[in-house]
Amino acid sequence: MVDIAGLGLKNPVMTASGTFGYGEEYADYVDLNQLGGIVVKGLSLKPRLGNPPPRIMETSGGMLNAVGLQNVGVDKFIEEKLPFLRKYDVAVIANIYGETYLEYAEVAKKLSRAQGVHALEVNVSCPNVKKGGLSFGCDPAAAAEVTRRVKAETDLPVIIKLTPNVTDIAAVARAVEQAGADAVSLINTVTGMSIDLKTRTPHLKNITGGLSGPAIKPIALRMVWQVSKSVSIPVIGIGGIMTTEDALEFIVAGASAVQIGTANFVNPCVTIEIIDGIRNYLNDNKIDNIKDIVGTLRT
Repeated sequence: MVDIAGLGLKNPVMTASGTFGYGEEYADYVDLNQLGGIVVKGLSLKPRLGNPPPRIMETSGGMLNAVGLQNVGVDKFIEEKLPFLRKYDVAVIANIYGETYLEYAEVAKKLSRAQGVHALEVNVSCPNVKKGGLSFGCDPAAAAEVTRRVKAETDLPVIIKLTPNVTDIAAVARAVEQAGADAVSLINTVTGMSIDLKTRTPHLKNITGGLSGPAIKPIALRMVWQVSKSVSIPVIGIGGIMTTEDALEFIVAGASAVQIGTANFVNPCVTIEIIDGIRNYLNDNKIDNIKDIVGTLRT
């Protein structure tokens, strides 16, 4: 059992937002009851179509996406998607985002009244339309204000998902901790691009996109280590986790739990394989509790 600020997980392995749909899409491949938690596709106040295609591009060691946070909207999620998830004995974490502080607060309020949501994960990588499009997560003060607004509307554990596209991610982590965040998850995707030399145009219609997959693992691992030393709240590690060994590296670096993202596209059963692999590692090394190796990196 893993405890993340009052959120009980059967094990430290969750799915990452945007890579597992709303859970139902993977139910034929994965026993959802075995997962530590399901983080659903990011939810906004109103339905969103996302960006025009092409919006996904495979790259060396990963993938670029500029899907644009397409989703059904919070009301339709509660009405049509959440009933399916209620059938399972698994923690459901709703990932939310907004373009204004008020949108974040309103989405949080709606989900907090819905039966079957166990925590909120707040994506602060979205543009603040009131500040010329600068990402909330790039400014410690703005990230802290989002945290305060969400916390004011919910009694659920609040996890702030941090962007790596900053100079000092630990400063943002400290700011959201001081604002009341119950945990942080990191990292979100790294901004990148790809070019078609035949046409000399970007492969993505949006020009740039978010890089995920094995290519970003060293960056994510370093940032998780930095943040875990800078805050006292739990840290959830994300970024390029493809194997049991990858997941364990994040835990040793300071993560209390991990999220599996791009690997789900490569192997729909990867989450269960990593859960089994961690269990075998603990048994083989006579470790009673996963907490015993969290943050045990020797430097």
